[in-house]
Amino acid sequence: MITRINFKKIKAYIIMAPLVFITGQYANAQSYKKTDTGLIFSAADLNMEVRFYGSHTVRIIKYPAGKSFVKKSWSVTKQEQRIKFTVAEKKDILLVKTDALKISINTKNGEIDYTTLSGKQLLKEKGCDFKSFNDAGQQTYSVTQSFQLEKDEPIYGLGILQNGKLSQRNQDIRMVQNNTWDFVPFFQSLKGYGIFWDNESPTQFTDNILKTSFSSEVGEGVDYYFMYGGNADGVVASMRELTGNVSMSPLWTYGFWQSKERYKSQSEIVDVVKKYRDLKVPLDGIIQDWQYWGNNYQWNAMDFISPDFPDAKKMITDIHGMNAHLSVSIWSSFGPMTNPYREMDKKGMLFNFKTWPESGREVWPPDMNYPSGVRVYDAYNPEARDIYWKYLNKGVFSLGVDSWWMDSTEPDHLSQKPEDLDTQTYLGSFRKVRNAYPLIAVGGVYDHQRATTSDKRVFILTRSAYAGQQRYGANTWSGDVNSSWESLRNQVPAGLNFTLTGNPNFNSDIGGFFAGTYKKGWNESSGSKNPMFQELYVRWLQYGTFTPMMRSHGTDVPREIYQFGKRGEPVYDAIEKFIRLRYSLLPYIYSVSWDVSKNQSSFMRMLAMDFSTDKKTWNMNSEYMFGKSFLVIPILNAQYTPEKILKTNEQNGWDKKEETKKGPSATDVDFTQNKTVKVYLPSGSIWYDYWTNTKYKGGQEIEKTVNIHSIPLYIKDGSIIPFGPDVQYATEKKWDNLTLKVYPGSDADFILYEDEFDNYNYEKGDYTEIPMHWNNKSHTLTIDSRKGKYKGMIEKRNFNIILPDGRQKTVAYSGRNIKVEF
Repeated sequence: MITRINFKKIKAYIIMAPLVFITGQYANAQSYKKTDTGLIFSAADLNMEVRFYGSHTVRIIKYPAGKSFVKKSWSVTKQEQRIKFTVAEKKDILLVKTDALKISINTKNGEIDYTTLSGKQLLKEKGCDFKSFNDAGQQTYSVTQSFQLEKDEPIYGLGILQNGKLSQRNQDIRMVQNNTWDFVPFFQSLKGYGIFWDNESPTQFTDNILKTSFSSEVGEGVDYYFMYGGNADGVVASMRELTGNVSMSPLWTYGFWQSKERYKSQSEIVDVVKKYRDLKVPLDGIIQDWQYWGNNYQWNAMDFISPDFPDAKKMITDIHGMNAHLSVSIWSSFGPMTNPYREMDKKGMLFNFKTWPESGREVWPPDMNYPSGVRVYDAYNPEARDIYWKYLNKGVFSLGVDSWWMDSTEPDHLSQKPEDLDTQTYLGSFRKVRNAYPLIAVGGVYDHQRATTSDKRVFILTRSAYAGQQRYGANTWSGDVNSSWESLRNQVPAGLNFTLTGNPNFNSDIGGFFAGTYKKGWNESSGSKNPMFQELYVRWLQYGTFTPMMRSHGTDVPREIYQFGKRGEPVYDAIEKFIRLRYSLLPYIYSVSWDVSKNQSSFMRMLAMDFSTDKKTWNMNSEYMFGKSFLVIPILNAQYTPEKILKTNEQNGWDKKEETKKGPSATDVDFTQNKTVKVYLPSGSIWYDYWTNTKYKGGQEIEKTVNIHSIPLYIKDGSIIPFGPDVQYATEKKWDNLTLKVYPGSDADFILYEDEFDNYNYEKGDYTEIPMHWNNKSHTLTIDSRKGKYKGMIEKRNFNIILPDGRQKTVAYSGRNIKVEF
């Protein structure tokens, strides 16, 4: 029972430290107290606080009267802001007004309404709830905040979700990090606002006809941020301003990555790179998955102690000598025969719940007669993060490894029991901070590498994510998803929703992870010659070409290009074609990455970000923009072979069931045969077919003819796209002869961005921008004066400018403004 306290007769002592609130009793003749950054008042049986983080972002805190609220946010990096705002009282209503928002607060029930300055309603609260909860012996609350959305209002975000949906209306989702679902308790509306629920404990998101709510197991109070950005880009920008900007990734990470579960020796992984170079197929990244450390008792030893890797230094030198980069697998857990385990165990820094691998033997199912003893480390403990980096730096980074594959950062939690969440961490119960584990674990590696050197940008491929992780050089993949068409279809909205939480860096295992079913009935030890897998793999790779990271990976069936045949064969040629297309787009992709970092843009853009007035785009889960120029429509259904349908336990990713959907025979497949697909072209633009330059008016559905070598791909009018040279790796050739393709129909702007590609000198201003503008009325391209400089800058270059009708001109550019008329 919560008793009501007369707020006017109490005295308050408020510590205005960033992100920390210690509130007691205070006296005031008014019903509220105004501070430099907000106001404090009572409503019903609650104490309430309004804290401004800008004129368009407000933090709302509610907690039971007579209680205190102390909270550090692990996601939010921005401090409260002193802004101009007014407060007016009218009966039971406090009306708060900033330069961007009106906030109406009912002091009887504590409910808040948000409107624009013009009076357009954005969002209404619909009550909150506090229930007593015993958190591992600590008396606290379970907390809920409900909102009332409009009936047809689409919302997006919540993380990487494998439900195949774009809008997350009418969903009931338990948000606890796992293998293939990564949760960020944030959603945004097409009305231009976003809600970040700042609670790291297990949370239920519910949306139905009655309410939209977040309900968390542990919390001293309701704590959320409302932000108004006006549109989806504005909301993303607000979320990043609040939780951290996106750091720049090295150029080479936007090239092609090859991986598998797993390369079993030093000679095998080096040979893969050599074969790519011999075949002259571009490659930049190669990944060494688990067990380079030896057996499961030596799990994640952070040392190349397996006899199959006798000279790790030479291995890395050999890979670098072929102008490729190495990423290695590191985990959030350690085996009992490792030095990190021994040191952390003595200091109580290891958890006791079950994790992967369970058995010390490499058999499936796990032989529990030989338990592995592997335990997850307490990443919440700063000293534990120091120890983690100490061994990682000494055993791996000092050898010259280029990036990290941080696996199991959710972390793996197997055979779960409710009492597991009572496990004590450095910050209290595991339950209290459960979902923030990936943020803190990834952040620990990022911060330590940054402190070690600025010569090599941090790049982390990781399996889990939380709000704010975009600031840590991390690209999150969607976990161990099945090799199925349904899984492929799910990746498109999964990546888009993740992007809409403010995290722009998403990728998936090209081909899906679990592919063992495709080996059945084939003479080869792998299924890479099985047309059913070939079709799925090619279509997944074509989709992966237009994601922030293009990475081939999986188990059961090897994915290297030469496993699928040879040059001149349809499947091989289709794979090579799209790898080469990716490399030709590197100047575009890298410039977009700068737009993402500097201007808070996004790589993968749901159509409603750019075409919000077209209602057909609001829930379009099969098309998207890549940057602001490419309309990507991946082929997401089998056209030549039957579909395999696989179902996997979403929690651990290993328990599978399968069946085959009726379709064409899987033998004697002619992948060159033409097929047709229906595509929708958003209204409000003219669209150019990338392959043919045929022009179409937007707002219509058309049929596109494709085969295994193509997907529907369109360019928005008013685009300028730079294309780079034919290369074997990202930095093989300078960008001194670039092709600029201009797509008329409306005015266009583009900034070509360049820097040293793999260090942090850009943070000091060492980079260049070349602004370009197309005047559609005069058909003139202006290449403006170069801005900035950096070591190794290209002083002079040629631009070959091409229009869709075939007209082209080549101009020399030395950094000064030039105009090219057509």
